[in-house]
Amino acid sequence: MVVANKTYPAETASPAIDGLEFEEHDEGWWQSVLADEERFSAAHPTRIQAAEPPLNKKNLSSGETEVEVPQSDWVYAESIYNLDQIITLLVSGYNRGGLLVESDKLHGFVPYSHLVEMTCQTDSERDNFLANYVGKELRLKVIECVPDEGRVVFSERAARADAGRRTQLFSSLRQGEIVSGEVTNITEFGAFIDLGGVEGLIHISELSWGRVVHPAHILKLGQHVDVQVIDILPERCRIALSLKRLQTNPWEFVSARYTTNDIIPATITSVVSFGVFARLEEGLEGLVHVSEMNLGSAAVRDLYSEGQKVNVRILHIDSQHQRLGLSLKLDGSKANA
Repeated sequence: MVVANKTYPAETASPAIDGLEFEEHDEGWWQSVLADEERFSAAHPTRIQAAEPPLNKKNLSSGETEVEVPQSDWVYAESIYNLDQIITLLVSGYNRGGLLVESDKLHGFVPYSHLVEMTCQTDSERDNFLANYVGKELRLKVIECVPDEGRVVFSERAARADAGRRTQLFSSLRQGEIVSGEVTNITEFGAFIDLGGVEGLIHISELSWGRVVHPAHILKLGQHVDVQVIDILPERCRIALSLKRLQTNPWEFVSARYTTNDIIPATITSVVSFGVFARLEEGLEGLVHVSEMNLGSAAVRDLYSEGQKVNVRILHIDSQHQRLGLSLKLDGSKANA
C-alpha cells in the first residue's frame, strides 16, 4: 500500500507553532489526514478489498488477500501535482481509511475524509459505502506527492476546485492574513478548513486559548469560519491556520483582572480522577485539585459534573505558563469586587 509505509506516532502534547519550522508539524498534519486509516492499518495491516481484475496478489493463510501495489511514475505524479491538474483514476480497492486508486501510471490513496460524500456513522456503513466505489472512476487532484517516502495521496474534494486553483491560492496567501473557509473535516488533532481549493489545518493547539478536549467541541462540519494564516509551505501543500489568534489572549490580562484569594463564579468543563477543570471566562481555565475539594468519602464524579456552576477561589496565577490554581474551599478568602 502506498500510504501506510510510515509510522505516525500519537501526539502527547499540543505545541505552539510560533518560532518553529513547519516540518515539525508534518507528523501532526498526517495524523489528522490519515487518523482513521492509521488505526485501521495497525489492526489489519494486509487486508485490502481488491477490484476485479485484481492487481498482482497472493493468498494468505487467513484467506485474505495481500495486494502488491506497483510503483507509480513519479515524474508524471509530480507533474500532475505541480500543475494542480484534475485526473480521472479507477478505484481498485479500499480499506476502512479510504480508497485505493490507480491508472497505468499512478497508484495511490484517497483518504475517506477527502471524499465528497462522507456521512457514514458506523464501521459497517463505512465498509458498504467504500465498497460501492470499487470499479468506479473518480475525478481527483494530487494533494501529496513524496517519492522518497513512496506516497501519493489524492483528494476528490480538492478536485471540486478548478485546475490551477491551488497555485493561485498559494501565490496570493500571506502569513498573518485573515481568510474565510468551511470546516471540511474534524479529527482529534485538529480541523481542516477549505479555503476555496486548498485545505488548511487548524491544529488543536490553535483552536482556543483555553484547554481543548476535542476539536469537535469548538467547530462543526460545514461551519464557515474566519481564520488567520500562520504558516505556508507550498511545496508540501501545507497551510497552518489559527482560530484563537483572532481573539485577544486572556492570559495577557489575567493578573490585572484577578488576584489571589478572589472568589469567582466558574463553570466545570471536565471531571477527572484528580479533580476538576473550571472555566472562569472564555480561554481562562484552571485546575481544582482534589486536595482543594470537600469530598469527604465521595468520589469527584459523585459531586461534580461538566457544565456545573460553582464558585472557586484563586490560589495562584501563572500567566507565563497559562496556569490557574483554583480551590473549592472558600472559607477565609475575600470576595471578588
